[in-house]
Amino acid sequence: MIVCPNCNHQNPDGAVQCEACYTPLPATTSCPNCGAPVQTDASFCGQCGFSLQNKAEAEAEAEPQTAAPPTVAIGSHAESSLPDLAAPDPLVQADPLVVSSSVPERENLSAVSNLPPSAPPFTPVMASGNSATPNQGNIAPTRIQQQKALLNHVQTKTNIELPQNLSIIHLGKPNEQIPPDIDVSGFPNSEVVSRVHADIRVEGDAYYIEDVGSSNGTYINHTPLPKGNRHRLRSGDRISLGKGDLVTFLFQLS
Repeated sequence: MIVCPNCNHQNPDGAVQCEACYTPLPATTSCPNCGAPVQTDASFCGQCGFSLQNKAEAEAEAEPQTAAPPTVAIGSHAESSLPDLAAPDPLVQADPLVVSSSVPERENLSAVSNLPPSAPPFTPVMASGNSATPNQGNIAPTRIQQQKALLNHVQTKTNIELPQNLSIIHLGKPNEQIPPDIDVSGFPNSEVVSRVHADIRVEGDAYYIEDVGSSNGTYINHTPLPKGNRHRLRSGDRISLGKGDLVTFLFQLS
């Protein structure tokens, strides 16, 4: 039996490594006196007490000192190291590199010079999030068209453009209470129009007209507009300030 020097496990004779902890085991030999298996580095035989150290020294003096080939542990057997293998011959013999200093023929140079020039590399243009994209060619930038409203005076064929910056447009004649935004005092028969006559209210893209207490009333398409009510104007509506259709406007959108 071979006792493991690490865990004291008893391994069978001839074992190379411990069965319990896999520690390499010391080599064993036979006692020259009683034949019992002993470790090669043991000083005495555990069976008969024979001194193994004297015998090892005598054998070392008798035999020349030669280095034993190292062993390689494979599984549970010890094998000697394999001899060095000779380097194999190369499979393909490499051709020597020949650098030619000759100038290529004129025909080859002319053929290369006739090739079309290579196109320049494409460079993508990254649009910055804070910069506007420039116009391509002669394309004009898109503009939001604002709707314009006009009052066409029927009697004089005069166009009056409604102010675009006002949400309430006063129609009437000069006074100290509410000055008119559209003064009709210069038109013929303006005496039928009150100083504070009507208002046009702008809500988004819609236009509404209402009478604000005139003396002679407001008429839409020859129909009187009751006080407190309002009418949404559409292109072509006829607005009469006062009775008799004397001061008349046509509402138009452009």
